[in-house]
Amino acid sequence: MTKNIGILVGSLRKASYTKKVAEVLANMFPEDYNVSFIEIGDLDLYNQDFDDEGNVPESWKTFRHTMESIDAVLFATPEYNRSVPSVLKNAIDVGSRPYGASVWDTKPAAVVSVSPGAISGFGANHHLRQSLVFLNMPTLQQPEAYIGNVLNLLEEDGSITNQGTLDFFQMIIDSFVELIKKYS
Repeated sequence: MTKNIGILVGSLRKASYTKKVAEVLANMFPEDYNVSFIEIGDLDLYNQDFDDEGNVPESWKTFRHTMESIDAVLFATPEYNRSVPSVLKNAIDVGSRPYGASVWDTKPAAVVSVSPGAISGFGANHHLRQSLVFLNMPTLQQPEAYIGNVLNLLEEDGSITNQGTLDFFQMIIDSFVELIKKYS
């Protein structure tokens, strides 16, 4: 049975290192997995009044509808100020409401943090995991995916050629697939 995997990237930059890593990871899923990048940069900021008043922006409706068809989520995030970028947090908030209608509930998740620095997005990775616990998303625990010094991994075309890194990435995806199967 085909599984629909949504990838949410917390960086909006055209030349985003995080998106380049996510693209490499996306190509490592089994052939019977449908992998798509979910756009979050055009989401209106979350304001509960819109839900309460029944005046929900179209961007929220589209996002929530799209996420309903997703079976599992790979979150790829840079670290901004030791936390999750606001665009990613906004997507989480939009998808979690209205109360009792979260699009995240029970969907398996994996978190990959990417950084040009040595700390590897540790703060963002763990802040994001706090939200996923509350959202009732079973989240891949091992292997932990902190991708540091990313500039040393990426080729000019955005590919990654280091076999050790590619093997590690495949281990992440294989473990995530096993988690997805447990919750199918």
